[in-house]
Amino acid sequence: MEKMQNKSHKFIGDKAFYKMVLLIAVPIMIQNGITNFVGLLDNIMIGRIGTEQMSGVAIVNQLLFVYNLCLFGAVSGAGIFTAQYFGQENPEGIRQTVRFKLWIVSVITLITVLLFLFAGDNLISLYLRGDGTAESVAATLYYGRQYLAIMLPGLIPFALMQVYSSTLRECGQTVLPMKAGVIAVFVNLILNYILIYGKLGLPALGVQGAAIATITSRIVECSIVLIHTHRHREANPFVVGLYATLKVPATLTKKIIIKGTPLLLNETLWGAGMAILTQSYSIRGLNVIAALNISNTINNVFNIVFIALGDSVAIIVGQLLGAGKMEEARDTDNKMIAFSIFSCMLVAFVMLVLAKFFPLLYNTDDEVRRLAARFIVVTALFMPQNAFLHASYFTLRSGGKTIITFLFDSVFIWCVSVPIAYVLSRFTLLPVIAVFVFVQMGDWIKCVIGFVLVKKGVWLQNIVT
Repeated sequence: MEKMQNKSHKFIGDKAFYKMVLLIAVPIMIQNGITNFVGLLDNIMIGRIGTEQMSGVAIVNQLLFVYNLCLFGAVSGAGIFTAQYFGQENPEGIRQTVRFKLWIVSVITLITVLLFLFAGDNLISLYLRGDGTAESVAATLYYGRQYLAIMLPGLIPFALMQVYSSTLRECGQTVLPMKAGVIAVFVNLILNYILIYGKLGLPALGVQGAAIATITSRIVECSIVLIHTHRHREANPFVVGLYATLKVPATLTKKIIIKGTPLLLNETLWGAGMAILTQSYSIRGLNVIAALNISNTINNVFNIVFIALGDSVAIIVGQLLGAGKMEEARDTDNKMIAFSIFSCMLVAFVMLVLAKFFPLLYNTDDEVRRLAARFIVVTALFMPQNAFLHASYFTLRSGGKTIITFLFDSVFIWCVSVPIAYVLSRFTLLPVIAVFVFVQMGDWIKCVIGFVLVKKGVWLQNIVT
């Protein structure tokens, strides 16, 4: 009995522990939750116009998702140092990591804009090779092109926002990004309704209206965070003299590049791998793109739980490692992983209940609705598994084990997940849902690897001393 109690204490914390975790995680959940919920409403608004409009926007967002992850990986590399500098109470170190972030996101954004300007149509067309009429293919390409053209200028405020919001979170300040995100998504929602459908005397702009609403909300969100951060210098000492120079010490640059490059490559290659997975599924027809879009929309709303808890692992465990509290970091990590898995079991149940009803909100055919419901069910069943993988990834990353996370994440998706989807979609007659299930089952290998690495404690190290 005593042995069982000791094991339970290893994975279950006290009230103070859960209060600490939730103070970090809940603001992130609220921000991401509202963002994704409004994204859901946005998606439904477009989906009620027609299937081609919805598919065109979905394809472009899948491509932009690769850019978003590339930015995330870029700021996360420096963010490992930011969290540990904060634990060390070193504002100058934080300041230098912010400057590095500014440089890296500027380069990535410039490359992305040039890529989409010169190869946007070709990238969209990769997803239009499944079964479908010539008219529907042409219409989907047309709407995707419209949406992309307006979204490109919005990459600039989005990139700047990632620099500031990631830094604030790594310093334990999650409320300001949450508030800005809440305001921005309501701006997006209101403008979507007005511009997509043509309310208040304005013309109905359809997908173009959705893009205009999105970039406007990004400008609002970015402005709120930047102005508030620079006005409250006592709480954010890193902004003092931040732009006095944009030079970053060579020694720190080298450290960030060594630790951060695997993260940057990881997020970029992982996002590209997800794009290839979607492209493989699309071989089964244009209906699959529409169904995946519906499924991913509701999945994003529920995924906020394990995403926020994973972010919390990076922040809380990273700060403990920076302060040299290794045993406390291990204990905290065990409890946070267990909490994330249990929470996602509850979330998965809710998703299963909603799976049949959510696709009915879209103006599309019965085949798309049926496929969407099945995608939602499969995703719900594998959600606890994804919670464990996400928390394990951030555990390894908090200790600077970025080479391992690179192998664990993006190398795995390209060596296991992508080949499974590619082979099954092109060389078998399996239905797309079966292909999707086999891809998820491939992650069982990664679960074993993650369990072993986390238990061994290879991530327990201070990288800023």
